Amino acid sequence: MDAADSRTRVDSYLEQLRTQRQLSEHTVRNYGRDLDELLRLAEPALKTSPLTTLTHFHIRKFAAQLHANGLSPRSIARKLSCWRGFFNWLADRESGLPNNPVEGVKAPKRGKPLPKALAADDAVHLVAHRNGDTTLQRCNQAMFELLYSSGLRVSELAGLDVRYTKEAGHSSAGWIDFEAREVTVTGKGSRMRSVPIGGAAMAALADWLAVRPSLVKADPAPLFLSERGSRISARVVQLRLKAHARTLGMAADVHPHMLRHSFASHVLQSSGDLRAVQEMLGHASISATQVYTSLDFQRLAQVYDAAHPKAKKKASP
Repeated sequence: MDAADSRTRVDSYLEQLRTQRQLSEHTVRNYGRDLDELLRLAEPALKTSPLTTLTHFHIRKFAAQLHANGLSPRSIARKLSCWRGFFNWLADRESGLPNNPVEGVKAPKRGKPLPKALAADDAVHLVAHRNGDTTLQRCNQAMFELLYSSGLRVSELAGLDVRYTKEAGHSSAGWIDFEAREVTVTGKGSRMRSVPIGGAAMAALADWLAVRPSLVKADPAPLFLSERGSRISARVVQLRLKAHARTLGMAADVHPHMLRHSFASHVLQSSGDLRAVQEMLGHASISATQVYTSLDFQRLAQVYDAAHPKAKKKASP
């Protein structure tokens, strides 16, 4: 079975997908591209051996080549799935294929994406800038400063009360201790934690509290309020932060969790204290916090690449 024969087999398989399995033309084209990739990678071997002699060692090598060329684990897994189906079909037609060479070959593990954090200067500029002095703008700044100052989840922020309250039908899940300059919240797993509040966030909270009474309606407990005077929702916080970032011309799609990531990354960069960051974030396991060490290394690598003479790429001749 030479290269031409291999091409014929692939074309026959695609026709079977099109007619018998009645897959869409778009799907068949995708299968075709993946099988073209197989033939390209197998071309050296097909000069001396038929397609049926490919082994799992060949397939592992092909997957490694794709990975080395920058193809994502997801795309490699898709190609392997396509190749596996093709060889299953071929085994039903060819007696010379003892087993499927793709069986047991797995794509590289998908790397866990790093959380997106803002640069320190960008984060400070984002939360410190206030577009005006209206009641809602003061509320926004207090919320944004607190998110970055204490690393809260947006749901924890929305659930804050001005002070601890326990009465019929309501018990505070989170509140501010202005004397201690701390915020207490109830996070995942009903775990409570207290986190310090920075000076800038305390000042923004004071500015907001000075005008907050004008929005208070029936429920006096919530710290942050909507335009209608009810407790603000997590979704409204998201929309307000995104709109605020756009007015500042920030290219990133900024969301509240990005400020939480920025808080964790920047505190870790300054202190190196992973356990303290874990406690402030409310992570049950240290492994959830360790991802920020990767962000810190990434930042150091960028500084090195930009500053070290030996790291700079030589100009092309």
